[in-house]
Amino acid sequence: MADTAADDFLADQAFMRLALDQAHNAWLLGEVPVGAVIVRGGQVIATGYNRPIGENDPTAHAEIVALRQAAALLGNYRLPDCTLYVTLEPCAMCAMALLHARFARVVFGAFDPKTGAAGSVIDLFADPRLNHHCAVTGGVEQAACAALLQDFFRQRRREQKSALAAAAGAGLVGIEVIELDAMPPCEPRP
Repeated sequence: MADTAADDFLADQAFMRLALDQAHNAWLLGEVPVGAVIVRGGQVIATGYNRPIGENDPTAHAEIVALRQAAALLGNYRLPDCTLYVTLEPCAMCAMALLHARFARVVFGAFDPKTGAAGSVIDLFADPRLNHHCAVTGGVEQAACAALLQDFFRQRRREQKSALAAAAGAGLVGIEVIELDAMPPCEPRP
């Protein structure tokens, strides 16, 4: 039994490192670096990384991208013998999609204290009111997954600070920036 647990742990680490590779793809495109890998029978069948900005699609989270790819490949929206590996704890949208697809297991790296739906904020995977539940393992390669996200946001803040300094140097200080949220609502169509 101990050998099986050790083998499972090593497999979880290996598949999470593949998910980290996917997360790096997201970073290269300027997206928040989250990556996902779907495994069935020990074989990777689908991968995904965050791309909501590039695809203008708020649902294009790494998990959803990989889920769509796996469902298309297998010709079924139900994926009951699959495991998802993702570098960040799934949000509520992704958690519900995984539950609807009937995943057997979800393994994530970094915990998400702001939107995590596998225990950090809420735990949809264990909610007794829902008709499907799956096993969840969190914290696999947690340090590497968290460091990637921290490095990304650190770099983004540095770039924003440099851009503001350049704007100030070019005499662009004081120009009003209108945030989309601050704009008046559109009039309803008749």
